[in-house]
Amino acid sequence: MEKTAQMIQRGRYVLYVLTLMLVAFSVDAAEFRKLDAVKPPPLVLKDINGTPHDLKALKGNVVLVNFWATWCPPCREEMPSMQRLKEKMVGRPFVMLGVDSAEPPEGLDGFLDLVKVDFTVLFDSDGVATKRWKVYGLPTSFLIDKQGNIRYTLTGTKEWDQGEAISLIETMLQ
Repeated sequence: MEKTAQMIQRGRYVLYVLTLMLVAFSVDAAEFRKLDAVKPPPLVLKDINGTPHDLKALKGNVVLVNFWATWCPPCREEMPSMQRLKEKMVGRPFVMLGVDSAEPPEGLDGFLDLVKVDFTVLFDSDGVATKRWKVYGLPTSFLIDKQGNIRYTLTGTKEWDQGEAISLIETMLQ
């Protein structure tokens, strides 16, 4: 019995270390996929205060739509760079929407105390928008141009405030 318990504990530790390594090596490992001006599916969701947001109303802005979940370590890993990106873009026609995928809003209170972000967080509690946008892995992000078309998509983490990500956004803002 004791030997089995030790093996289980050791297995959990190995799994934990492998997960940490995956997260550490996955940041900024994802590649953008360029699209030819694809119209996005509808996105009308409420924020933490119950205020509805409609993606269509953001036409004229470059928009980053990021699908994520509180249980997703890579999602949490990229959030600080998303916050820094938001801060770099103050006063420019850029909007960031974080879509909490298939989780109840109640679970987010403590999470936002740990991960300090002030960009707009929307709730897709029933997962309908996540399915409509064909999100199969988290995090998944979409860069939408000023005309309201998806131009780039990305599944995986990215350092949003530097490198290729900031270059693409800067080009889209011109």
